[in-house]
Amino acid sequence: MDQNASGEDSDNIDWDTEDELEIQSSPLPSSSRLTYPDGEATVDDAEAISTTDLSHSKLIRHFVGMGFPEELVAKAIEENGGGNSESILETLLTHSALENSPQQEQPVDSDHYSSDYYENFGDDLSDSDSWCEDEENTDSLSGKEKALSFLKKMGYTMEEASIAMERCGPDASVDELTDFICAAQMARAADPFFPELPEKPKRKLLENGMWKRKKHRGCDSRNMFDDGEPLRLPNPMIGYGVPTELCPTPYRNLPEAAAGPPYFYYENVALAPKGVWDTIKRFLYDVEPEFVDSKYFCAAARKRGYVHNLPIQNRFPLVPLPPRTIKEALPLTRRWWPAWDTRTKLNCLQTCIGSAKLTERLRKALEDCYDDEPPAHVQKYVMDECRKWNLVWVGRNKLAPLECDEVEMLLGFPKNHTRGGGISRTDRYKSLGNSFQVDTVAYHLSVLKDLFPGGINMLSLFSGIGGAEVALHKLGVPLKTVVSVEKSEVNRNIVRGWWEQTNQKGTLIDFEDVTRVDGDQLEQLISNIGGFDLVIGGSPCNNLAGSNRHHRDGLEGKESSLFYDFFRILDLVKCIMAKPN
Repeated sequence: MDQNASGEDSDNIDWDTEDELEIQSSPLPSSSRLTYPDGEATVDDAEAISTTDLSHSKLIRHFVGMGFPEELVAKAIEENGGGNSESILETLLTHSALENSPQQEQPVDSDHYSSDYYENFGDDLSDSDSWCEDEENTDSLSGKEKALSFLKKMGYTMEEASIAMERCGPDASVDELTDFICAAQMARAADPFFPELPEKPKRKLLENGMWKRKKHRGCDSRNMFDDGEPLRLPNPMIGYGVPTELCPTPYRNLPEAAAGPPYFYYENVALAPKGVWDTIKRFLYDVEPEFVDSKYFCAAARKRGYVHNLPIQNRFPLVPLPPRTIKEALPLTRRWWPAWDTRTKLNCLQTCIGSAKLTERLRKALEDCYDDEPPAHVQKYVMDECRKWNLVWVGRNKLAPLECDEVEMLLGFPKNHTRGGGISRTDRYKSLGNSFQVDTVAYHLSVLKDLFPGGINMLSLFSGIGGAEVALHKLGVPLKTVVSVEKSEVNRNIVRGWWEQTNQKGTLIDFEDVTRVDGDQLEQLISNIGGFDLVIGGSPCNNLAGSNRHHRDGLEGKESSLFYDFFRILDLVKCIMAKPN
């Protein structure tokens, strides 16, 4: 991150996350082969389908079965020939991305918000965009007055703009100020107990055309979903069940094309723009997502969607069960926790934390109150910041952000998992904020223990700090071979250190770039180890719900489009393993 807020001398924040997520050998039986819409099975290699084995019509049916238009498939085959389906797939994905990217203005319905959406969210607004279309003559204004004037034109209240200017400093860019304001709105919208504010007037940017341009780019912060309608998520968000809540006996019928092994498990933020999960579902063999909030497993919320073909019966949790409230997880806070702070759960753990300057301001605000209980406006101010930054009480009138080892504990990692090896405190927070919640993922993966008593071969894409590996290890599932693909050297070092410290008997192989994993490499790996039992991962969510300065372009965005590499690699693995020996 460029300007992490954890520093002692700055309140500036940067939500520019890499992977808001964490990640997660036997030949295939004939029943697990890919099936075309007409029911015909094939054992093709998705990287190189021989024209002598499959006619063009079968190739067309194969890709049409994935959801691509027949005309587009025929065009891709004509461009690449019928002998290399990996190139055909790449061409299809490229054309689909271009066709689905925003090409024209969409009407704004109304200010639809989802209270759970703002785990990570921010307007995408650069300084060059900010000032180039301001029609007013602001030459005579100071830098601070210009920024306040522009924020007001954007539709923010003067109170919001003034507070942002005070917290971020007079030299802060408009980019940083809007990020700060959106972070505050995120905390307000994400907390169900936070009082609703009066509806704001529509932004004046509609008058000068900039608002239209932002909509054209897909960055309308009020129109967060493609057609202005919120994504409907289950309530409670417990998927097919959690160990601490009673629910009916779950049942689902997997599509034939999704049958495993290999099993697959894909994760991303639940509250993505409308249409994203439909696309993910379509590419991942029409498997319905399972939406789960990790607040049912630990003391922090983490709303995620999981698409997988794992069995859902006979799951079991890691024991002992982790603490599920703040005071259980952090018992030393009990002594200082005021009655007017009614939080029992933390909000989603982010990649940055509140600064020392912030906590000092909060201390002074509380000490200036001579009564035992501060007045309502002070309580509100303090609680706003506590919810936004997950602050906890560590003394009388004294608040502090979570320490790295506390975040590790809340996410289910062993103590000091991210410590040492030259890793900075900032890198630790960043890596943890982008990780799996281990207890949640372990509950889903627990069914693998009986299926693979001798151990498992796993392909871990976007591995992060090894959330899937830690979960399987805690479940007692031996890791025979793990092929880990992770671009961050810091994260690769963390996983390598954990592997050595836990005396794993298997083999760890790591790669840096998921886009460079091809059919030849996979075929060689599968030949050497006998096949993958599990393909797991969670691609970056920067363009889905990340509160950063990336364009919110959905799965067509630069970072989040890496989802298509998850599908590409999974499909290659399935096809290679379906080939006869």
